[in-house]
Amino acid sequence: MSGTLYIVATPIGNLDDITFRAIDTLKSVDFILAEDTRHSKTLINHHEISTPMRAFHEHNEQHKSAEVIEALLSGQNMALISDAGTPLISDPGYVLVREAKKSGVLVSPIPGPSAMISAMSAAGIATDRFGFYGFLPNKHTARVKAIQTIAHVNQTVIFYESPKRILECAKDMLSVLGDRRIVCLAKELTKSFETIKTDTVPNLLAYLQEDITHQKGEFVILISAIDKDNKVEGEERLDKILPILLAEMGASKAAKLAAKITGIDKKYCYQRAIDL
Repeated sequence: MSGTLYIVATPIGNLDDITFRAIDTLKSVDFILAEDTRHSKTLINHHEISTPMRAFHEHNEQHKSAEVIEALLSGQNMALISDAGTPLISDPGYVLVREAKKSGVLVSPIPGPSAMISAMSAAGIATDRFGFYGFLPNKHTARVKAIQTIAHVNQTVIFYESPKRILECAKDMLSVLGDRRIVCLAKELTKSFETIKTDTVPNLLAYLQEDITHQKGEFVILISAIDKDNKVEGEERLDKILPILLAEMGASKAAKLAAKITGIDKKYCYQRAIDL
């Protein structure tokens, strides 16, 4: 019989935020596959886990997966952990899980912390419908386009951002979302300086700018779903400018320009253009 690949969630900050089952699993497997063995050593030592670790990260996942699958098929049990939270959520592991399932290896989740879910539970923003977008693009132009795409969805939007880009990201959100949209910035979750601020984008931008330490930490950002008034206002603007643009250019160019002006998704603008 082949072994089992366990996907084990680990703490996102506080080392005691781990289940008894997760600790038992990490102690019982033959190897722990860790995104960064040096980082995970703190957790392993804290809970007196002596299982050997092997590095498994985005840079070696492609060629390491075959080696791990072979070991699993020989009967060894493995546990996959990331630096923090639930593996595969904006972390390595997809290739391994995909290949394990193709090979008939049992993949078993050991649930636990997730920064995304933790932030959402305390943000005060609707949680009935949401979409997770991982990390937005690093570059300004691509990031603005990504925000424009998600700005008009009828659900809460969640994504991660690094301290290096949080200020520029907030400025981009202001330029696309305007000054009335409610957004949550959550950082340092479960740690000593945990901060969860839910406010308008201008107020959050002011918070980030008033003290450089406010920009430190890994961020979870939640954007509230567009309300009916904003959606109607955007649609009305689109109805006014699309006929004017179509009189001067083709549908594709008109849709692209309309999307820049209104912040509405380009594909939606194009569909409206060809329907006119």
